[in-house]
Amino acid sequence: MLRSDAELVRAARTGDMAAFAVLTERHRAGLRATAIAVLGYTDEAEDAVQDTMLTAMRRLPELRDPEAAGPWLRQIVRNTCKMLLRRRQPVPVAEPEPLMPPAGDPRPDEVLGQSYARDWVRDAVGRLSLPLREVVLLRYFSDYTSYHQIAELCGIGEDTVASRLRDARRTLAHTLRETADDAHHAADHEAHRRQARDHLTAMQSGTYDRVLDDWYRPDLSVFALGGLVGDRSALRAMMDYTFGAGVGVRLRDATASGEVLVWDTDYINPHSDPEHCPPGSAWLIRLREGRVARMGVAYATR
Repeated sequence: MLRSDAELVRAARTGDMAAFAVLTERHRAGLRATAIAVLGYTDEAEDAVQDTMLTAMRRLPELRDPEAAGPWLRQIVRNTCKMLLRRRQPVPVAEPEPLMPPAGDPRPDEVLGQSYARDWVRDAVGRLSLPLREVVLLRYFSDYTSYHQIAELCGIGEDTVASRLRDARRTLAHTLRETADDAHHAADHEAHRRQARDHLTAMQSGTYDRVLDDWYRPDLSVFALGGLVGDRSALRAMMDYTFGAGVGVRLRDATASGEVLVWDTDYINPHSDPEHCPPGSAWLIRLREGRVARMGVAYATR
């Protein structure tokens, strides 16, 4: 028997991912028509539909009336299209507006970490190629979500960020549809957080030479502000500058997918030098054979 939208929404909220896949496939044609009406017959229309699916997955708990799933999905795709249109405008903006929930909404990783969708999505992200996985983790699972910040951390251009996100969304949408009936077992998110906290604690204990030797490969590449800074000696100099001034580093959050780690941190400046470091930073870490091979750093603005 054909289930109603409301029945599918209620089932999806209890963990039935097949129900969510049926719901979104049922409305895919209408969403695409809405996107084309706003954007025209362009690749962006399909991008908007794929982004709508990911947004709906995150925000399904916010849908107050399960009977209104169709209008709710169409409103999401219209908002997504409006953001894409604003990016088309030839005005001097610093960066494209991120396709994220409005200020004050829960972060995507917080929603996923508490919801039915966590294992399903994390498994799908883990199947992406490494370059696509990096931009997705930053865009949807960190505080450093702008195209400019992602470009800095990955050492690529903003156009490349946009194209990788587009490819990732399409691949994720396909994978999520294909795996809706599967049971997934995600890596322990709290274990990644504990590992990151232990790492930062060891760094600040005055023994970070040992941390460098244990954790970081001799051929480490360090990137900051979008460019190559150097190797392990450069990282040691960065640590000297930070910890030598009495600055503390506190973990805000950590997430991982295979050999890609993303850490969000806060800096705690001493009272004697409250402007020594910016408020925080993001670390994009790429592992090889269990040790850090590449580390990108981007800084929060005051």
